[in-house]
Amino acid sequence: MAGTNRTDENLTEGPAIILVEPQLGENIGMVARAMANFGLADLRLVNPRDGWPNEKARASASRADHVIDAVTLYDTVEAAAADATYLLATTARPRYSVKPVRGPDDAAGQLRTRISGGQKAGILFGRERFGLSNEEVDLADEIVTFPVNPAFASLNIAQAVLLMSYEWMKSGLGEGAAPRFTAPEIVPAEKEILYRFFAHLEGSLDGAGYFFPPEKREVMVHNLRIMLTRAGFSGPELSTLHGVLRSFERQIRIASEKSSTEDGE
Repeated sequence: MAGTNRTDENLTEGPAIILVEPQLGENIGMVARAMANFGLADLRLVNPRDGWPNEKARASASRADHVIDAVTLYDTVEAAAADATYLLATTARPRYSVKPVRGPDDAAGQLRTRISGGQKAGILFGRERFGLSNEEVDLADEIVTFPVNPAFASLNIAQAVLLMSYEWMKSGLGEGAAPRFTAPEIVPAEKEILYRFFAHLEGSLDGAGYFFPPEKREVMVHNLRIMLTRAGFSGPELSTLHGVLRSFERQIRIASEKSSTEDGE
């Protein structure tokens, strides 16, 4: 479980995830894992084909045990959604219904607003084979659909839950939300240090005969300095590059001394 911190408290606020007649325990487990990744914990199952509890689900959940242990079972969609005041139905295909249709980010924003106001909310996800029936979609307030390739629009149920769970988490982070961790900031070196590297590099290239023909030296130096300035090297990085140059210079010197010795013989 790379990236998991067992000392952090699990987030539990959020909409109920309602799976309608899920078939495979492995899919239920992957749904639980996706929910745990993004702070959801209320998983409701309507008539799971292989019954419950399901050891394959637990194994596939990759230690999202708090979600698996809290699963609740229902005989009907109506019972599973009974406490919700706002219910979304996920679907990949157009319906005859005239219900409002939202994208996942917009739907997550609606969920966030309503749940923050004290409402209960849920999201319906259909069967692996054919999704939700029209009658089940009719039970929801609105439809949420994903912007997928129309030539290949079918999503695995765990993928669909993952997408909505991600949008739920993102909706609570505000505009320009930062990732969970960032790379250390690289502070560019002072210009004096950069200019010393210019001198070292250009001197080495002079010695290696790089600037040819001589009349193009000024243009070639100009191009090199543009590249090196744009890179924003830090002091330690420039020290590394100095070391690289010294290594090449040392090998050139050894080769030259060896050649001189051989010629003297």
